[in-house]
Amino acid sequence: MKKERELLRVGVLGAGLIAQAAHLEACKKARNVELYALCDAAPDLLGKVATIFEPRKTFRDYDALLADKDVDAIVIAIADQFHVPMAARALEAGKHVLIEKPMGINVGECEWLRDIARAHAGIHVQVGTMRRFDPGIAFAHEFIRDEIGELLALKAWYCDSIYRYQETDNLHPLIHSSSQATRPSGNPKADKFPYYLLGHGSHLVDTARFLCGEILAVRAEYKEKFGAHSWFVSMEFANGAHGHLDLTLPVRMEWHEGFQVYGENGSVVGKSTNPWYFKASEVECFSMRDGQYHRLLGADGHTFRRQMEGFADVILDGASATGAGVDDGVAALRALSAISHSAKTGERVALSDAPGNV
Repeated sequence: MKKERELLRVGVLGAGLIAQAAHLEACKKARNVELYALCDAAPDLLGKVATIFEPRKTFRDYDALLADKDVDAIVIAIADQFHVPMAARALEAGKHVLIEKPMGINVGECEWLRDIARAHAGIHVQVGTMRRFDPGIAFAHEFIRDEIGELLALKAWYCDSIYRYQETDNLHPLIHSSSQATRPSGNPKADKFPYYLLGHGSHLVDTARFLCGEILAVRAEYKEKFGAHSWFVSMEFANGAHGHLDLTLPVRMEWHEGFQVYGENGSVVGKSTNPWYFKASEVECFSMRDGQYHRLLGADGHTFRRQMEGFADVILDGASATGAGVDDGVAALRALSAISHSAKTGERVALSDAPGNV
């Protein structure tokens, strides 16, 4: 964990599960980041988590965190319903922002945040769809961009396992919680239709867009049986390719995630594991150029740390952004809204006509 001379000083908003399991460790391990501050409204949770991860400062008040001139960037690691307003406040305070996915919960608020980001030129906003930093998926993206030629079709699937919490209980550190934590009104997790689409579908849609480009329209079918939910989605891409997405969870098997891409000069097949194993996707790219399969080892599969380093590289060194930006966040919500509307009506829905809610 050798650190570089210049470090991005990061303040993490939220000391809950995703911060403890992902972002705080990512800040500690990233070569170009300092975990400068941690902010949470629950004093008991803040104290416990700060003892483990040792930020330089702690805050219970978000405004005080934003007022600290030494904070360069904010990681928004709180409930989805709070992403947009808290990110907007960070932008207004002149801080760079990494927002956990999804960027927001409807298209309207995401477009509002996009407009604020555009008004603050020079401030970097990144959405935390960290699969873009999976070495195997990045390898597939580069092969598709440089070698595959005209695209014909994509198949991609994301099937969370009924055993995932047994796995993550073993993989995560001991997660601390608090009865004093700030939570959204009601219970957003009670209605699984929007909860699964936002929380899991956001990854699947972003991977499809990362590999094959802009989505023009969708037609979706939805089934719910024995507590399992399944969306089958036909997609039309702007480049003329078509696609199929399978979002099904929880499946009665191990975690099942991957993709296939067929093109003019080759094909790509990829398989991903539960992300908490920090294992790169197994990807094979077949090239007509040499008649061979190409496969990346991808020994470093810590996507959350790699995501943090990529975020910092853009800010500190002016590197090209490889993560999902604010426009990607808006496009993902448009796709999810279109899928939701199509599943309920049975109609083809152009993303430009999506109603906005999921």
